[in-house]
Amino acid sequence: MSELVREPGETTAEQGEAEVASPEPGSGILRVFGRQMKRFRLRAGLDRAEFGGRTGYSTATIAAYEQGRRVPPPRFIDVADELLDAGGVLQEMKDEVARAQYPAFFRDAARLEAEAVELHAYDTHVVKGLLQTEEYARAVFTMRRPLLDEETIEQRVTARMLRQEIFSRWPAPLMSFVIEEAALRRPIGGAGVLRGQLEQILLIGQKRNVEIQVMPMVREDHAGLAGPFTLIETKSGQRIAYAEVQKSSHLYTERTPVRELEAQYGIIRAQALTPRESTAFVEGLLGEV
Repeated sequence: MSELVREPGETTAEQGEAEVASPEPGSGILRVFGRQMKRFRLRAGLDRAEFGGRTGYSTATIAAYEQGRRVPPPRFIDVADELLDAGGVLQEMKDEVARAQYPAFFRDAARLEAEAVELHAYDTHVVKGLLQTEEYARAVFTMRRPLLDEETIEQRVTARMLRQEIFSRWPAPLMSFVIEEAALRRPIGGAGVLRGQLEQILLIGQKRNVEIQVMPMVREDHAGLAGPFTLIETKSGQRIAYAEVQKSSHLYTERTPVRELEAQYGIIRAQALTPRESTAFVEGLLGEV
């Protein structure tokens, strides 16, 4: 059935929206998911209003999912697959659909991050996304320029929180983070949000597979002046480096640039406070907030 055929419960506005293709790169998986879900819905003899009523979503939201204009949450995909007797077809696309929540320039890095057996990161301006609280992440996305709409902000926050499942994986990946002192002092979202963020850093730092270090501003020697980056080792033993600035990113897979960044990270860690000293430092910052 063509998307331009009006169905029971579909408004003229929703029908017109079917002609609008999402400009977001990577939205192809959303359109594929939406077409598959619509096919299963029609097979089940449900219009959008009936399907929305059974899943707890509005007709407009179901239309947006089917037309690839919004990212359906994992819980909805599970419910839809079971309700429509899709035999796991919709659930098989869940990981790819989830990655569509990320900005286009971060999707490859997100996939590699989820598969990492080792992850090491150096950050300068804000706390690493993997360490962020929901409130801190929302404040970061709210401050983006040009402005993001509220729906995009919530999608990005949800996606960022899902990335933190890496901390509950087993076998646990080995992770380390070096954070600039300036990022820990910057009250993004206000003093209350910063306090919660500092507390989260202390909490995550207690995990046996995680080490967190602070690079103090008083250091005269500093090997990280070229900016933030992340080092990843995958299950297959591939070593990768990831760096981004503004809306551009680069994945380094050739051995020479990766080795150079690995050496640089080793020097940065040596110049930073030790994990124990860093814990005491963050505790001191908490007393100042």
